[in-house]
Amino acid sequence: MDTCMRRIFYILIILIACGFMSAQSLPGSNENTDAVPVKIYETQRISVDQVPLLDGIPDEGVWDKVSWAEDFTVNSPNNGDKPKRQTKFKILYDDKNLYLAYRAFHEDPSNIENRLGRRDYFPGDWVEVNIDSYNDKNTAFSFTASVSGVKSDEFVTGNGNNWDSNWNPIWYSKTNIDEEGWTAEIQIPMSQLRFGDMEEHVWGFNVMRRDFGNDERSTWQFMPQNVTGWVSNFGELHGIKGIKPVRQLEIQPFVVADLKTTQVDEDNPFEDGSDAGFNFGIDGKYGLTSDLTLDFTINPDFGQVEADPSALNLDGFQIFFDERRPFFVENANLFEFRVSNLSSGGPFGNDNLFYSRRIGSSPKGRVFNTATTFSDRPDFTTIIGAAKVSGKTENGWSISVLESVTAEETEKVVDINNTETTQVIEPLSNYFVAGLSKDLRNGATIIGGKLTGVHRKLEGTGLEDQFHDEALTGGVSLFHSWKGREWQLQANYIFSNVKGTVNKILDTQTSFEHYFQRPDADHLEVREDITSLGGNGGTFSIGNFGGKDNLSFQTGVTWRSPGLELNDIGFLNTADEINHGTWIGYRFPKPFSVFRSLSLNLGHRQRWTTGGEYIYNSADINGNASFKNYWNLSGGISIDIKDFSQKALFGGPMLRRSPGYYTWIDIDSDQRKKFRYGFNINGGESTGKDKGAVYGFGAGAWFSAQTSDRLSIVFNPTFNMRHRVIQNVAFSQFNGEDRYITGTVSQKTFSASVRVNYSFTPNLTLQYWGQPYVSKGNYEDYKYITDPLAPVYTDRFQIYEQDQISFDQGINTFFIDEDLNGDIDYEFRNPEFNFLQFRSNLVLRWEYK
Repeated sequence: MDTCMRRIFYILIILIACGFMSAQSLPGSNENTDAVPVKIYETQRISVDQVPLLDGIPDEGVWDKVSWAEDFTVNSPNNGDKPKRQTKFKILYDDKNLYLAYRAFHEDPSNIENRLGRRDYFPGDWVEVNIDSYNDKNTAFSFTASVSGVKSDEFVTGNGNNWDSNWNPIWYSKTNIDEEGWTAEIQIPMSQLRFGDMEEHVWGFNVMRRDFGNDERSTWQFMPQNVTGWVSNFGELHGIKGIKPVRQLEIQPFVVADLKTTQVDEDNPFEDGSDAGFNFGIDGKYGLTSDLTLDFTINPDFGQVEADPSALNLDGFQIFFDERRPFFVENANLFEFRVSNLSSGGPFGNDNLFYSRRIGSSPKGRVFNTATTFSDRPDFTTIIGAAKVSGKTENGWSISVLESVTAEETEKVVDINNTETTQVIEPLSNYFVAGLSKDLRNGATIIGGKLTGVHRKLEGTGLEDQFHDEALTGGVSLFHSWKGREWQLQANYIFSNVKGTVNKILDTQTSFEHYFQRPDADHLEVREDITSLGGNGGTFSIGNFGGKDNLSFQTGVTWRSPGLELNDIGFLNTADEINHGTWIGYRFPKPFSVFRSLSLNLGHRQRWTTGGEYIYNSADINGNASFKNYWNLSGGISIDIKDFSQKALFGGPMLRRSPGYYTWIDIDSDQRKKFRYGFNINGGESTGKDKGAVYGFGAGAWFSAQTSDRLSIVFNPTFNMRHRVIQNVAFSQFNGEDRYITGTVSQKTFSASVRVNYSFTPNLTLQYWGQPYVSKGNYEDYKYITDPLAPVYTDRFQIYEQDQISFDQGINTFFIDEDLNGDIDYEFRNPEFNFLQFRSNLVLRWEYK
């Protein structure tokens, strides 16, 4: 650990200790004297022969055993007012189920928005119940029923910061429209909730209604907009006694047949026009205890997962894609360990110890065969099996363990002699994740830890120099809050260690995330004799979220040492950085003037390398407004005051980037209408002495048509143009001197996504998504870097003269005769590109039970 990192680590330990001391010295610090009084609903037990008929009409006499809960309060937009249309509910229970009845008043039932949609879509009017059955003030189970019968469900963690819509419990609902509005009856099996084994329960509880016509949301337990947290501010459900946790068992076998058709290529033995496949497997869930659930999958199929949108990135950074595969998405919040969570934002926001898309991703091995003519390469690595145990005990312990095994993958290649060989491109691999955390002070303080590991069987595969054979990462975290969770301190520390051959560790040191070979970095040194690499990182932040003045702020620092490596099973944007960010936000809690709502944000970010080089300074302001005509406007401007990049020359020296500004604006029409639309524009350019070095423009629009209650269509075309005078192209050497070759690039990108949803019933839907994507990059004015830190951008390079550069179109290569002696000194490939792609999905989904 270098000196800089050691100092930061010591400071972090001291601050964590201070957090614990404050927790001990302020035993009542979680109480807020200005808190809203907690509402209590008292439910009643019913017998098996009293179960109400689930028909959406709560007219059975058994409902008279409990009283209606009324007096909802507006959450948005008129925070704290009485809603324009009131709502009430009742709750009953038996040994196996929880029963809820809603009455949503409406003076003109013909105007109730009765739109259909797929599950986990929130169309039209709806009522949502949130149940904190752990009563930990941090997690909740959310069940939403729309007036059209569409069900939505979410697993809530982080006191409302994370909503997992891929949690799909088994529950039942029916709705009905009458002369007073609409009603609903809901049955939630106790097996779908998690709670401790005790005689009498107190659960956190709240109900929210969305009145679509008034675009108004109201709650039974009032939730002020300036309050901190969500779950911790619920009301309470009393009266549940004598129930026992139910161990659930769910088995979902599947069979998949597929047929791919392609154009026949008589020269390619792997393209005969069709490729048929057959697959089967099992997904399952089993309740190990009342608190812990085992999820498992054998030979999973992810054919129902929508394709990722197209993307093309010239700056070298990884593109982060969200996880969409059901097995990994469900309870994902319990497995992730975000390294940074600063409200100021930044390129480090996706860094995580666990990035589930590493499991089953495209094979990463390369076939080094220059004589290869054709190849047959699998798109994804086969997941043989995976299992995870997750849950939370009544004592506040959260547990998450995941184990997965992926298969060895091979690629078939045919060389110019028509000889077919098979080579391994992905080894048999094991992935492991384990996490443990403990809630203290009713969730106002949380301590936790995470450990991940990857082990690959490389011996005899020929991949020893392409993969780490072992990778280990871990971290510890602290969340501490006080004064009604208004003040929050967050801190974590992470570490990593990877092992491999000398060549593989050398490759890791010189990879894009690290660049130990950067020639002007005194704090970095390439080691050519090591077989392991270690690093560390972490974050510390403190902030105030909420309060009577509606003003919030957060400031913090996050760092990554040069040797930190997370990308075997996690996600790392870049190492060797220290980032500081400050965010200030102000929210107006009630409508005024022309505004229904308004919020403003200020941000400031700075960045250093761990060697102390000051490389970045920027500030921004943005805002979001909703008007009384129900239109919405958002926009902002960001100003780069200082920008030096240690990545722009791809292993070369630090490059001064051009300071400038970037601005954007987004306008959306009334979201309640059947036909809606919006547009956005963005643009920016370099300023001052570097004016003209960088500029860009983008525009997009979206159109949404709800042609009927069953059919919706969304069309979203976008166009972007970016121009940069200094864009990395290649590296070479001339007379013992490095040549970092760049060019002026103009990139134009167009895409147009189309999404069509048709709902036959709430449980039978047809969904289509398609996106054509075109990106073209033209290069000119090829040059090499001479003074990367020159104050004026035209002094940072030397453009090749016409006599120095030539182009061979046949082999798509440029040749350089720098000293004009008639001999070729070096060469580089033509970097121009014209990328065209079309992606689409068509899914018929039937949820029969």
